[in-house]
Amino acid sequence: MRKSYCQSPIGRLELVADEEGLCSLSFGESEVYAAVREEETVFLKSVREQLQEYFDGKRKEFDVALSLKGTEFQLRDWQALREIPYGETRSYGEIARQIGCPKGSRAVGMANRNNPVAIIIPCHRVIGADGSLTGYMGKNKSLDIKEYLLKLEGAL
Repeated sequence: MRKSYCQSPIGRLELVADEEGLCSLSFGESEVYAAVREEETVFLKSVREQLQEYFDGKRKEFDVALSLKGTEFQLRDWQALREIPYGETRSYGEIARQIGCPKGSRAVGMANRNNPVAIIIPCHRVIGADGSLTGYMGKNKSLDIKEYLLKLEGAL
């Protein structure tokens, strides 16, 4: 495993990759990956460049290999999130129905909270059924980040 950092308009992002792909994109530094050696690999440089293009308004989709570990439900949720187009939003209920769990809005919220690669897997595009911005990364204080990303994409 290797890690690198990326400065962004929403703060410092930590990127962690293994031999399969990106396994973590976190805001600040993750305690989980504290012991991972910092090294600018070709792959991590590509991820950083794509993120910069995204924040500059020049990229709408990411071409990044991912190394995801999660339950079957989480993996289905994260795949559904990747299918939400740039500049659009979906409700938790819509995602739950899409992945075959029509009463699973809260479970979708929990899966989103555990999304290891925020932005790349755009959990910020999921909003309340009434259009409200609700939770981001399991923290209400992070709603300003969610709002920033949605405004960047023209969804707000």
